[in-house]
Amino acid sequence: MDRRAFLKATGAVALGAAAGGALAHAPATANPIWDGLFQEWVPEIFAPLPDAPDHSEALVIGSGFGAAVTALRLARAGVATTVLERGSRWPNDPKREIFTGDDLPDGRGFWHRTTFTGVTKVPMQFASFGGVLDCTEYPGIDVWRAAAVGGGSVIFTGAMIAPERRFFDEVFRGAVEYGELDRVYFPRVRRMLRLSPMPADIYGSSPFTHSRAWDDQVRKAGYQPQPNDSIFNWDVLRAELNGSSKPSATVARSNLGNSNGAKFDLNQNYLRDAEATGNCGIFPGHRVDSIGRDGSRYTVELTKLDPSGAVLGTRTVTADKLFLGAGSIGSTELLVRAQATGALPNLNEHVGDGWGTNGDVVLARGASSLAGLGQGVPSASRILDESAVPLTLESWYIPGIPFETGALASLGMVLDPARTRLGYDGATGKVGLTWSQRNRDDVVAAARAVDRKIAERAGAMVEYSALGYDANALFTAHPLGGAVLGKATDGYGRVLGHPGLYVLDGAMIPGSTGTVNPSLTISALAERNIEEIIRAGR
Repeated sequence: MDRRAFLKATGAVALGAAAGGALAHAPATANPIWDGLFQEWVPEIFAPLPDAPDHSEALVIGSGFGAAVTALRLARAGVATTVLERGSRWPNDPKREIFTGDDLPDGRGFWHRTTFTGVTKVPMQFASFGGVLDCTEYPGIDVWRAAAVGGGSVIFTGAMIAPERRFFDEVFRGAVEYGELDRVYFPRVRRMLRLSPMPADIYGSSPFTHSRAWDDQVRKAGYQPQPNDSIFNWDVLRAELNGSSKPSATVARSNLGNSNGAKFDLNQNYLRDAEATGNCGIFPGHRVDSIGRDGSRYTVELTKLDPSGAVLGTRTVTADKLFLGAGSIGSTELLVRAQATGALPNLNEHVGDGWGTNGDVVLARGASSLAGLGQGVPSASRILDESAVPLTLESWYIPGIPFETGALASLGMVLDPARTRLGYDGATGKVGLTWSQRNRDDVVAAARAVDRKIAERAGAMVEYSALGYDANALFTAHPLGGAVLGKATDGYGRVLGHPGLYVLDGAMIPGSTGTVNPSLTISALAERNIEEIIRAGR
């Protein structure tokens, strides 16, 4: 019995008219019934979890873009490497629903929470489980980040684009030379991840009607859409279209994973290749709680979790060299806590600084004609507007609503200077941040002005601003900063004050990647930095 049949049979779903007809469903709490269903649907993640070694020559925390690059390059250099990941290692299968969808999600979608409100603003409830998306709520902003082997590559929309040199230089201010990324490291990542724009046959198919309509509107507004390189495996999408694979990327499956492996995620390249060397072990279900130093070794306190969240044990492991790749929030939290508690006393005053949202804004405008728009996920194209503050709009699908809305969606990324700092609360032992209303309003205003201009010039039929759905910046899927290159670290991610400690993920980027998705820049910087670290031996 699949999940939808189960919900129908038990009466656990109520189809309502909340928020103009979006789906809602009745509350669910963590219980053995759901855990049993998850175990039936995805038994692989319930297999016994091996313990990480007590000591590692190199230990990598996290398994996303920066961490996976680091693990492969260390392993190929002959360094015995351990990768710790708090989330599960999810399989792929063209016939099963491994992951859940964000139209009617269950616990497989979210990291140990029971409620979620996404871009549709419709609150959803489900049983608590160790799902793939961690939505961390801070004053003023929700931060979406991954909790799975493969990190953000499992849950992102696949666009991997290099920033323009002038925007990159404005953000990095000389800390990194753009030319070497452009000559060596962007191409290296593109080859590893087989990046390519959407082929004509996919673009012309029914699920991507919205992509063609989006492009038509921006052309009418005077823009020339530029194709986006993507990590998607187009042959898997073709299999969906011809019926030989269960639909996923063609039916609005992305934010919570693609069951059939439509995304060529890090499990299919960097992480797979790292393990193939025989020098790298990957250990899911290992949540790192704190880091420190004991003489010549780094200490890592961890909790071992099963997928339901049950604690299987706690212990301390050590490493000669420690590489932080847990993402902007995860890596910065560990550093800020270690500094505040004295576990790493030589960290400098820049730890925690330079955090931003990459200027993320979600937008919707009306279509120009009455037609089915489709729900294909990969983003086909983008435009750049510099009429005021520079910003990019990317064509996007409508997440979370399983029926036609007459809307064309965009993801906006504004060249936004707003930054904040992650700090430590001694009373609670937690690390947090605050994002101001003004920061949200500024990026929304800039992106909304461009989107409205397109809607007006293209003859959009519906004005979504009256419904409050035309633009929002209530969340970011692209958290960046907290341990910035040239500030908390040297120019290659070596943490200042603590030799053998490195940051090689989104935390090293000062809040923005210059109006484009960050994944390619993170990966290329990790390739550059780990190459120099291995060459120098430190």
